[in-house]
Amino acid sequence: MKTKWKRFSGASYATFQSLHREVRIGVLSVAMLSSVALKAKAATSVGTMAQPVSYEEAADAGDSLVVGLEDVVVLSSRVPLSQMQAPRQVTVLNAADIAAAAVHSINDLLEYAVGVDVRQRGDLGVQTDISVRGGTFDQISILLNGINISSPHTGHLSADFPVSLQDVERIEVMQGPAARVFGTSAFTGAVNIVTKSLPDSDKSLSGGVHLYGGSYGYAGGDLSVGHNHRDAATGNGYAGRGSLGYSRSDGATPNSYFESTRAFYQGEYQHGETEVALQLGYSYKPYAANTFYGAASTDQWESNERYMGALTAHFMAGQVHIAPSLAWNRWFDHYQWHKDSPMGENYHQVDTRTAAVNSWLQSDWGKTSFGIELRHEAIESTKLGDPMDPSDYRDVRGHDGLTDSTQYTHQYDRTNLSFYLEHNVVLDWWTFSAGLLANMNTGLEDRWGVYPGVDIAWRPNQYWKAYLSWNMALRMPTFTDLYYSGTNIEGNENLKPERTSDVSLGVRMRRPAWRAEASVYYSHKSDMIDWVKYNDDASGTATTGIFHSINFLLDNVGCELTADFLPREVWSATPLRRFSVQYAWIDQHTKYDVQVLASKYAMEYLRHKVVMQADSRLWRQLNLGMAWRWQDRQGEGNDPYGLLECRLSWDASRWSVYAECANLLDKDYYDYSYIPQPGRTFTAGLRVSL
Repeated sequence: MKTKWKRFSGASYATFQSLHREVRIGVLSVAMLSSVALKAKAATSVGTMAQPVSYEEAADAGDSLVVGLEDVVVLSSRVPLSQMQAPRQVTVLNAADIAAAAVHSINDLLEYAVGVDVRQRGDLGVQTDISVRGGTFDQISILLNGINISSPHTGHLSADFPVSLQDVERIEVMQGPAARVFGTSAFTGAVNIVTKSLPDSDKSLSGGVHLYGGSYGYAGGDLSVGHNHRDAATGNGYAGRGSLGYSRSDGATPNSYFESTRAFYQGEYQHGETEVALQLGYSYKPYAANTFYGAASTDQWESNERYMGALTAHFMAGQVHIAPSLAWNRWFDHYQWHKDSPMGENYHQVDTRTAAVNSWLQSDWGKTSFGIELRHEAIESTKLGDPMDPSDYRDVRGHDGLTDSTQYTHQYDRTNLSFYLEHNVVLDWWTFSAGLLANMNTGLEDRWGVYPGVDIAWRPNQYWKAYLSWNMALRMPTFTDLYYSGTNIEGNENLKPERTSDVSLGVRMRRPAWRAEASVYYSHKSDMIDWVKYNDDASGTATTGIFHSINFLLDNVGCELTADFLPREVWSATPLRRFSVQYAWIDQHTKYDVQVLASKYAMEYLRHKVVMQADSRLWRQLNLGMAWRWQDRQGEGNDPYGLLECRLSWDASRWSVYAECANLLDKDYYDYSYIPQPGRTFTAGLRVSL
């Protein structure tokens, strides 16, 4: 009997790994050897950490055909599957993409992902709304190493990450509904941030320093320290990494200064087949909000504070893989309509507590996964929720509430119970995945709903993959959707949850020096939520001056195209590492029960998006990366714009110095029609690996 392997993987479920023995291969190609260093640093599970990856390591290994065969494990289903096996569209921004990009925040980096719409009210990710495939910022799940960190208060706050870009190994973007994988908040897609891993080595301590500064008083730094106490032979023991970060700016536009403080720790203990992982995070970001929430006030101000913690594990019970998890997130939000004025001032405290167990087993019939998740969401506020009895009022907490006598006077909570069932069959040329989410939420009067999905991938050879997906999902309204009211805005406690049914068809190709993917999709969405001004002719009530949250119907179709040319896979001496082109298009149709005069979100979708990138080695260790983005958004005042960005760096093995320029052509542009974005800005920095 002959056995043939076309790809090699370090994943825990791979054939060689499952033998629990050392396997030696007699001959390895140069391409394989060049990728081993990066593979040792790549994160494939929660809890592993790494030293900083230099531009040279990331770019060279990122161009390797072995890495390009996409054996990295991605969160596309409830069981481990490689990117090539996955029957869903998953975009991965890897270490090479991060190293070459002229960006300083995770939010900016997501601009390079096809199908992702990033709308920023302030520079450098001060407040960012992230959406996928024409959805809104409330309709995606944000995950950190697979743990949901999305805010039920408002999606405006979900992108306040406790990690910096220096902590990130890669970012995975799943396009389309993913309720049966990530739960109810993964309505149009999910973004999973994977932090760096610590490789097995005899070095017990490691670390890195990153210092930077630039235009408009921008300055900051990041410090990371890793420790490794694992046995080199067995892998048993404990390893971890902590990071601290701070940045600030005077603001590139009027009233847009900010500060940002971050702290993050991640550790992992392993003994035999048992793994336990811990992650803890904190962030605090006060910032001037210009006209963020309305053109009538130019001196708005806000601060966001976040605490998070998660404990996960993986062990075997016979032939069954069991992965329990506990997670907690707390947000403090302090908002002022006018800085230092009590008029329009709000305080909010939001908590989510999650307990879940995912399990799976492999049989002759495939991999079967089943799990349960219990998630409790609660808010105490001076504005949002149901009025509290005065005897239950509580003092405002958090960094901004320590010396303030203001009390929370409103509260609301709900509990979400989900059951998951999924079966995956991975054959030589096919992957079949089918499953469902059964969900009950106390905010829906304890009614149960079932949301199924089916995904199929066909791999005629190691270079091509075609996939077809159909999935359903729902999303509960945020606390803001239900309760927020102001001078010209009014929530709706009777909102229905959003529901969607999506079909996606795509093809992916990976050949030496080439990588391409094309997909088309159709979505039918009911009870969608938007904030609109309308004239209700049916009742004769004119509401033209107030934005209301209401339900409506939406249908959209779209396509996404990507093509990457990686010449160094066939011509190793060429200076050009990569040239890529991406394009996304959406056409959307809405149906309201009222005459809509203005929309805050649903009518302002990103109709066209083009991204072109190139990075190369100019001379020795001197590297150049350039990117051009062009987008055309629907809606009044949203003029098309194109931005050119570049990055020049000298990258040695343990240090790197760089200079970057954003908006190189100094274009005037708006992500939101009335909020100006920065012109040409310069940044320089130094990274040192210790």
